[in-house]
Amino acid sequence: MKRNLKLVLTLEAFLGLAATGATAADLAVKARPIVAPVTPWTACYIGGNVGGGWTRVDTSRAATDLVNPAFANYGRETDNGFVGGVQVGCDFQTTNLVFGVEGMFDFSSIKGQHALTDFPTFSETNNLKSLASTTGRIGYLFTPTFLGYGKGGIGWMQNKNSVFLPGGGLLESANYWLPGMTAGGGVEWMFAPNWSVFVEYNYYWIEDTSGQHLNAAPGLVGETLNVKQTAQTATVGVNYRFNWGGPVVAKY
Repeated sequence: MKRNLKLVLTLEAFLGLAATGATAADLAVKARPIVAPVTPWTACYIGGNVGGGWTRVDTSRAATDLVNPAFANYGRETDNGFVGGVQVGCDFQTTNLVFGVEGMFDFSSIKGQHALTDFPTFSETNNLKSLASTTGRIGYLFTPTFLGYGKGGIGWMQNKNSVFLPGGGLLESANYWLPGMTAGGGVEWMFAPNWSVFVEYNYYWIEDTSGQHLNAAPGLVGETLNVKQTAQTATVGVNYRFNWGGPVVAKY
């Protein structure tokens, strides 16, 4: 009888300890906060970029201020040089996809000179002074910190075009913007909280030729030129992301 009583007491003590341990474990689990998925790419950012660019310009004379029409082929020019500027934008991350909008402005030193095709003793210079764009982009996260993306939208090219006389004197010139389209893509790596670096390619073009009036030097005659232009840029840059997209901790 005493043996049976000791056995019953031992079982009751064991079950009591087991129940106490289970209750403590449940309390520990319930006390743990629930952490939402981290979305570090959800943020707005600002940054800078530098690189190189190339442009191709085709020009032809559509009219002069005295004679209309007066078509002439002024030829093609292909130039290259330095580009650099700033970009601002905002991204939204959902699972492995990142959607965003961006504005970019780059100064340019791309310029050159060529002889006019139909008047080889005359020359023309083209100076791509700056590029600007407003684009949307979509990207895929290959890892939580490595993004590949494509982008497209509206682009602008700012130019200064001049035509010179055989002796080198200025005949006419104009400053103008060419509105068009842009498309490109790149990769971006978040190497530290809030900081990322990227490599990017962009292509700019206008759908149709654009008529630009060049103002004549004093005593000479101005002309209207048809301009067809494309530009390409390859840049590297850095972005700083404002910490608006950090992890959210839900508590009971």
